Amino acid sequence: MSRARPSVVIVGAGPRGTGMVERIAANAPELYPDRPLDLHLVDPYPPGGGRIWRADQSLLLWMNSTAEDVTMFTDESVEMAGPVRPGPTFAEWSGADGRTFPGRREQGAYLSWVYEQSVAALPPRIAVHEHRRRAVRVTGPRDGRQEVWLEGRPTPLAADLVVLTLGHLESELPQEQRELSDFAARHGLTHLPPAFTADADLSALRPGEPVLVRGFGLAFIDLMVLLTEGRGGTYATGADGRLVYRPSGREPVLHVGSRRGVPYHSKIGYGLTGERPPLPRFFGPEQVDALLARPGEPDFRRDVWPLIDKELGFAHYHRLFTAHRERTRMNWPDFEEKYAAADPGSAALQALVGTAVPDPADRFDPAALDHPLAGVRYPDREALQEGLRGCVEADLARRHDPAHSPDLAVFLALLSVYGQLVRIGDRGPWWHGFFSYLASGPPGPRLRQLLALSRAGVVRFLGADLTVTADERRGLFRAESATVPGEPVEARALVEARLPEPTVAHTRDALLRALGTDGAAATPTGLLAVAPADARILDRAGRPHPRRFALGPGTDARAAGAFARPRTNAPAFRQNDATARALLTFLRDHATPPARTLAPREPRVADH
Repeated sequence: MSRARPSVVIVGAGPRGTGMVERIAANAPELYPDRPLDLHLVDPYPPGGGRIWRADQSLLLWMNSTAEDVTMFTDESVEMAGPVRPGPTFAEWSGADGRTFPGRREQGAYLSWVYEQSVAALPPRIAVHEHRRRAVRVTGPRDGRQEVWLEGRPTPLAADLVVLTLGHLESELPQEQRELSDFAARHGLTHLPPAFTADADLSALRPGEPVLVRGFGLAFIDLMVLLTEGRGGTYATGADGRLVYRPSGREPVLHVGSRRGVPYHSKIGYGLTGERPPLPRFFGPEQVDALLARPGEPDFRRDVWPLIDKELGFAHYHRLFTAHRERTRMNWPDFEEKYAAADPGSAALQALVGTAVPDPADRFDPAALDHPLAGVRYPDREALQEGLRGCVEADLARRHDPAHSPDLAVFLALLSVYGQLVRIGDRGPWWHGFFSYLASGPPGPRLRQLLALSRAGVVRFLGADLTVTADERRGLFRAESATVPGEPVEARALVEARLPEPTVAHTRDALLRALGTDGAAATPTGLLAVAPADARILDRAGRPHPRRFALGPGTDARAAGAFARPRTNAPAFRQNDATARALLTFLRDHATPPARTLAPREPRVADH
């Protein structure tokens, strides 16, 4: 009796799953030549774009990356064992202006094309099976074939190996959100909990109605777009050159605030010229090796953040001294030597910076960046509106002015840091939020629209340290901010403008939840624990599962994104390559000898 064909099941066929197919195709000629393989891709959404980049979403929604900064292909910068398979960026593929921000549908078309190219590049004896269904459970012994059960399919898929490449998933509501939803139900109010904005039902938010919005990141930007332009509003350029919003009359009034009280920083609107900061310098492989060699888990704030702080500051000052030396009072070699010797946050470091960089605006201050409204108080709500518009205008001006190019150097350092952090594991939620706030904000045009909406009264700012409570007596949601003490805002609708926290224990994804029940380990913040080297899923004893792997935002090895800027040694590409090689090596070592003759290309099979 012949042995069953080897089989790999990839659960999740969006950008991360597509990246896995690309790396399997790239590495198979070396590691698994001329051998049969069934490659199953399981996802209820079309492969390539998946859920987030699908075609049936609003044309108004953009990416927050420029066309030239998006690629799905490896290049010479990627530190990996597999071969480089170059390919076009989105701009090169589409012919778009590289500095424009593509729509999400357009990005979905690019991802679909990448998927098709990756499938075509697979060796002839690898057959692709597409299953437009949800995977609900994985069973099977550690030392034997796995079974992947699909919704609506009576028999499971047999798999030698299973790879989870799941994107952002829905979660059960935490205690506070359950209480707010229960309150809304009792009083006939509207409460929209954390969710992917493009999937949320916004029809309950009525024209002219005040709506409290908690969250000022990219989810808010999507909400803003869908409730303004998405309801028929338009923009025009006024006589003073500023953008003017013309309401349709169907918009609610959005009262928005957050912990910081300001939107994420605008994307930087210029390129880097001259010398790049030599990164990594203070937070690279050597430092990570030292952290991992210590007994016990590294504490992020105590052990990791000081190194990151010094790395970001180094990039900032390197750029300041090399590109804007007229704003410094010391030679770069002298400053670099003293900077390297000083402890992060120490009085010696502060004294050095104070002497060498006379203008406080030219100094790197991460605490001030993270708390831009700390200690700021406005006498009333109207003063806050004017003040916050000034903050946004100043941010737009700075992020589009090369005179502030140390900001771009810090951005590059943030990417470098994220590339190192994937080896450390769970960093807690603060780091990802700080990174996104500085490095993954909205396009400049979106913030110009925000200013126009503010001037039109469609968006109202609430301030920082926002708290939302349920007023049982009045039957309303109440928002209060430290920025304007004593002036609460009440509303019958509350929107939580952020994605759910990805946790194994509280996810609504049946497969992931079952893995946790069956013994898969979770980090202290609830992420699925995986081995840094190849993304094998760990059990609660710390043992890697020989046949199960996981990549993506629900794991403690999550990278900044499934696609990346070219020539940035992207962590996702490194992880995809390492995992693909682990898969193929396992299959090779457990395979029967290959046939002598090469079979024709295997067909693709779709299961809807």
